[in-house]
Amino acid sequence: MAKKPDNTNYKVIAENRRARFDYAIDEDLECGIQLMGSEVKSLRLNQSNIAESYAAVEEGELWLVNSYIAPYEQAMFGHEDRRRRKLLVSKKQLSDLWNATQRKGMTLVPLVMYFNDRGIVKVKIGIAKGKKSHDKRETQAKRDWSRQKQRLLKEHG
Repeated sequence: MAKKPDNTNYKVIAENRRARFDYAIDEDLECGIQLMGSEVKSLRLNQSNIAESYAAVEEGELWLVNSYIAPYEQAMFGHEDRRRRKLLVSKKQLSDLWNATQRKGMTLVPLVMYFNDRGIVKVKIGIAKGKKSHDKRETQAKRDWSRQKQRLLKEHG
C-alpha cells in the first residue's frame, strides 16, 4: 500500500487490491497521469476503478489501459469513461519499463491511484511477474497462518 504522508491533501482514489495476490511485485514507480478536467472532477468524487486495468509501453509512450473514471454529470465537455490515458514518466524510466516488459517478460500493473500532498493525481505502477496458482495458494496459506497465529497469541497472551 502507498505510504501516507502527514499532509491532509493525500487521498487514495482507487486501489487495485487484487494485484498483490495475482502478481509478485518486484518494484513500484510513481508516475503522473494526463487527464481532462471532467476526469479530475469525477476523481474528486471517488468514482473510479483500476482493478481490471494495466499499463503498456507503446510507440515510446506509457499508457494506462482499461481504467474506469465515471462520467462527470455537470461537465460541458465530458470524457470517455474507459479511454486510454497517458502516464507521465522520464525517458530513462520509460526505457527501463520497456526493457522489463519486452526482455524480462514482466507486467506493468497499476497498484493505487491517489491525490498526492499537492493535490495532483498520481498512479503507482508495479513492475510484476504473474503468479502461478500454486504460488497463490502459498500466499493464501501464509496469510491464514499469520491470522491464526495472531488469534492464538491474543487468547494465551
